[in-house]
Amino acid sequence: MKDIELKLISELMKNSRRSDRDLAKSIGVSQPTVSRLLKKLENDGIIKEYIMIPDFHKLGFNLLAFTFIKIQEAGSKGIEKTTGIIENMKECLLEVVMFERGLGLGYDGVIVSFHEDYSSYTNFRKRIRDHCLLAVSKIEDFLISLDVEDRYRPLTFAALAQHLLMLGKKTKDKP
Repeated sequence: MKDIELKLISELMKNSRRSDRDLAKSIGVSQPTVSRLLKKLENDGIIKEYIMIPDFHKLGFNLLAFTFIKIQEAGSKGIEKTTGIIENMKECLLEVVMFERGLGLGYDGVIVSFHEDYSSYTNFRKRIRDHCLLAVSKIEDFLISLDVEDRYRPLTFAALAQHLLMLGKKTKDKP
């Protein structure tokens, strides 16, 4: 990927509401160049969507949960079955913002979800086990309190945007 494209993506990740003119000024190119690059990055599927990240705590969520699951039916067949169930039961699991399969720590997948409080999270966990027909043999979780003022590094894309620029620079500097 070209350096100018990485710069543009980085700027958009920091704030996707900026005008093409403002983006052009910040990365040192013309406004038509930015418009053309945006269209190309969108057509190539590199830019999937423009999004903002709200303060989830102010929206009434006090917990962010990472729920690790182990599927009873081993292998990809079990994960595919579970993925199908999750897709069909979106009404049952409204809190889910991400469900992905993967490997690590002895688990097959991870569910990321937001909850009003611990009680609503335990209810969610119970629905995973009892009502959503998931063939889950093991569940573990990592809960993050969102009502704490002093947090290490909350979810934003500004840090990732800076990281992308550094990766591009390292790649460019390699002999």
